[in-house]
Amino acid sequence: MKSNSTAEIMSKYDKKAKGYDRMMAPMEKIGMQKWRKALVAKAEGLVLEAGVGTGANLIHYYPNVKVIGVDFSSKMLEIATRKLPQVQAEIELKLADIQDLPFPDNTFDTVITACVFCSVPDAQKGFKELRRVVKPDGELYFLEHVRSESAVLGKIMDWANPLTVKHSGVNINRRTERNIILANMQIIKVEKLFGDIVKLIHASPNK
Repeated sequence: MKSNSTAEIMSKYDKKAKGYDRMMAPMEKIGMQKWRKALVAKAEGLVLEAGVGTGANLIHYYPNVKVIGVDFSSKMLEIATRKLPQVQAEIELKLADIQDLPFPDNTFDTVITACVFCSVPDAQKGFKELRRVVKPDGELYFLEHVRSESAVLGKIMDWANPLTVKHSGVNINRRTERNIILANMQIIKVEKLFGDIVKLIHASPNK
């Protein structure tokens, strides 16, 4: 049984699925497309894309990988499914919650997320699940927006966070690197893409 917070956030994403790509278009133009390509280029072998959403990353995968994309919003997955004819890689889409994944331990060679952990109700639980399903020698790559460490901007993000969660289900003050470490993963590299707010984080499962 899903928690109320998970059900509420699922509902918000179901409602905004139809217009989500249009809403994200300005961000895609100012950098997201480039960042997505860099993220997906790192994928090898059997890939889990957790929080696949409307499938914005799918066209960037090379044909030498197989990707299983999961999301907890059925409406977002409907949009992603429409993009499959344009995709080169083998893609399978599943309705699943990142906090409770339907896969055995040590399944995936690569795990990828893109702007996902702002919306996971229990971020540490989500990271622990990703660690569980990736192979001991696997790699994890997280393209995420996080809380700024700037004294002023960080406090503004903390103040605004309850409003963004209420209206869109998005947390803008997540300390994602700390959550990755608390999930018993090792951070290999952090690339700052937009100030200290958007980062590409490379981690290993530390098994």
